Amino acid sequence: MDKIRVGVAPGLGTGPAEFTGLAELTEAAGVDSLWLSEVVYSPDVDPLIGMTHALARTERLKLGTGVAILPGRNPVLVAKQLVTLAGLAPKRVLPVFGLLPAQPAERALFQVPDGRRAAVFDESLALLRLLLEQDNVSFDGEFFQVDNVTIGPRPAKRLDVWVGGSAPAALRRAGRLSDGWLGSFHTPDQSRAARLAIQEAAAEADREIESDHFGLSMVLALHGIPERLRAVAQQRNPGRPAADLVPTSWAEARRMIEQHIEAGLTKFVVRPGYSGDYRQFLDDFVRELGPLQN
Repeated sequence: MDKIRVGVAPGLGTGPAEFTGLAELTEAAGVDSLWLSEVVYSPDVDPLIGMTHALARTERLKLGTGVAILPGRNPVLVAKQLVTLAGLAPKRVLPVFGLLPAQPAERALFQVPDGRRAAVFDESLALLRLLLEQDNVSFDGEFFQVDNVTIGPRPAKRLDVWVGGSAPAALRRAGRLSDGWLGSFHTPDQSRAARLAIQEAAAEADREIESDHFGLSMVLALHGIPERLRAVAQQRNPGRPAADLVPTSWAEARRMIEQHIEAGLTKFVVRPGYSGDYRQFLDDFVRELGPLQN
């Protein structure tokens, strides 16, 4: 049986002052993982720096990026950061990368040649995977060239790299180049279709993605869906009512996750879409969603 795991993310706007101590609190609650988004124009901590801080202050908690942007970064430097983190905190680093920032205004921060963002993502991901899997790498691509480079000792356990995205091209990329997929704002039927499309693309590339490497990030809106979140849900999944994508109670969150499990997903991230005491959120999370894990 595939392992069902449910992790958490801080509420948006969790800055350094609020983030301090949050990892220890999360680990003490017995939560599997903590996920950090990349939102530059906000108080939120940088995901890689936040991961480093949290990994150093905990012993078991896994840390993930949900998601960080890869195109616009040098994949060699990203690989160096990841192998360093994985060496310092073995088996606890969960990188997930995406194509575009959630906020359009941030796209200029991740510069790529005009019209080539997807191509840069593909090449960056291919080079990143080589650097994480081989001791010496030579690569001659359109955007990146390296000759017999070594970035340091690779982690004893292979470091999986997941991707996000929901467009057909993103799902094909996940199948061809990634180790797993973390979606968001999907209905269970859409999650099933995405999983099947990714598995089909993997098979066409003579690859196989492990059956427990498909997940979903979910926002919980306990006090009703605010208009900003409703607009994001509409943008990410046009034509679907926000109520089909954003649970407004713990019971509804559990029901939605159970439906996504039936669709073949096994990994989940739940973020509070409201302000309040994070300790209370963790207590409620463990009580309401902890029993879903096996």
